[in-house]
Amino acid sequence: METRTRPDRRAVAPVAGIALLVATSAAAQELPPKQVGSVHAEAIGFAPFDAFPAGALLAKVVGDPTKPGPYVVRVRVADGVKLLPHIHPEDRVYTVISGVFYIGFGKAFDPARLTAYGPGSVVILPGNTPHFHWARSGEYITQVTGTGPLGIEYVHRDDDPRVHAH
Repeated sequence: METRTRPDRRAVAPVAGIALLVATSAAAQELPPKQVGSVHAEAIGFAPFDAFPAGALLAKVVGDPTKPGPYVVRVRVADGVKLLPHIHPEDRVYTVISGVFYIGFGKAFDPARLTAYGPGSVVILPGNTPHFHWARSGEYITQVTGTGPLGIEYVHRDDDPRVHAH
């Protein structure tokens, strides 16, 4: 007579968990660089970005925001500068580094709809959410984390600085 034994569930669960972890890790994209690294604040260089109005600058911190994959950028906006209603196709997480970050939601710029976020605050923005910013009380710097390519489309074409650059 043949005896069949059932596998011990306690032994199967860890193996299944490891298989799931390996499958998930293979599908996930790694953050560049693929080794331990760091970026010192003084090494972060801001530059004009064609989709931003004068007085708003962008710095690449980690990854290449123009390509598929994870990226981290910083955005510095001078006192009084407005980024008029726009969307980004990618989900984003904003972390306020310095100053007060004012963000409002909707397809029309409305100062009454702005909410102020101080240093250390985090704002989660799902892709394709119409929103706007204003450096209402001085310069601010935010750190933006997302998965590229980074995109920006203004709700009203005439608000896009790229339209007037040519």
